[in-house]
Amino acid sequence: MKKFTLPAVCLAGLLTAGLGSCKKLTPAKQGTSTTVVNVNPKIAATVCNYDFDETTLTSNGWTKTFDDEFNNGLSNWYTYNGGVQNELELNQAANAVTGSGGLQLIAKQETVTGPATEASATPTAQFNYTSASIVGNQTFVANATTPKVRIVARVKMAAGYGLTSLFDSYGASPWPTNGQINFFQVSGSDLGEYSTNYFYGTAAGQNLVNGGILYTHSDADLSACYHVYMTEWTQNSINYYLDGQLVETKTAGGYVPSLFGKPQKISLSLPIGGLFYTNLVPANIQVGSMTVSYVKVFTSK
Repeated sequence: MKKFTLPAVCLAGLLTAGLGSCKKLTPAKQGTSTTVVNVNPKIAATVCNYDFDETTLTSNGWTKTFDDEFNNGLSNWYTYNGGVQNELELNQAANAVTGSGGLQLIAKQETVTGPATEASATPTAQFNYTSASIVGNQTFVANATTPKVRIVARVKMAAGYGLTSLFDSYGASPWPTNGQINFFQVSGSDLGEYSTNYFYGTAAGQNLVNGGILYTHSDADLSACYHVYMTEWTQNSINYYLDGQLVETKTAGGYVPSLFGKPQKISLSLPIGGLFYTNLVPANIQVGSMTVSYVKVFTSK
């Protein structure tokens, strides 16, 4: 497995009002000068507009505990309103659009004024971009009662320089003492690749996981079609599937067992700028949208 290092970056943290949790993430280890980053040695095979047959799970002892196809708005989600450190957008409810096609998180170029951060209505700031970020109202957990959890999303990634499509989950504050699992992160300027990661620490703001991030190359542009991303969380591993095929079993970093029993909330977001872009050139930013057909969660003994 190929390895290389990235310079450490500060967490683009957002202490969410009312939720008491740190939402954003970093691909590098906190508090160190470098971190090991792994590249998957195999290319992930994809199927354009792949769909997931949930009976492959339910007929084998899995129980569906969450299912949202976004036909009834965002009643299952909390929508953020405010800016984020190191990012350029104002997250607002108007940019999370639901309907017969599912959910669209839309990044727009427009000049608006809004809360500088989610944590407080004041102070305000002026933004040249808007986007959306949502978090589920329901928690899920791999524990002794339900030792296996599968999180499934059918997504068409956002294309465009400056954008990042994100799907992750996180535990209660302080971050990362109750963990965080990244199901995918896809840069809008590198649409043939996605990364996964997880975080854990025993003290606020200090991630202990090193080498947890993995970059996987696919055989297609992940914004051209819908693909199904499924993550299985167990006590000793996190397993990632793309279009029904296992592409990664994550044990690196040694802290996956520390996540067991720690409830998580799901988050979808489309930031502009931020941690996946170094030396960002604002003049080159391209707006776009991430489209989500559904999000489902299954548990099993």
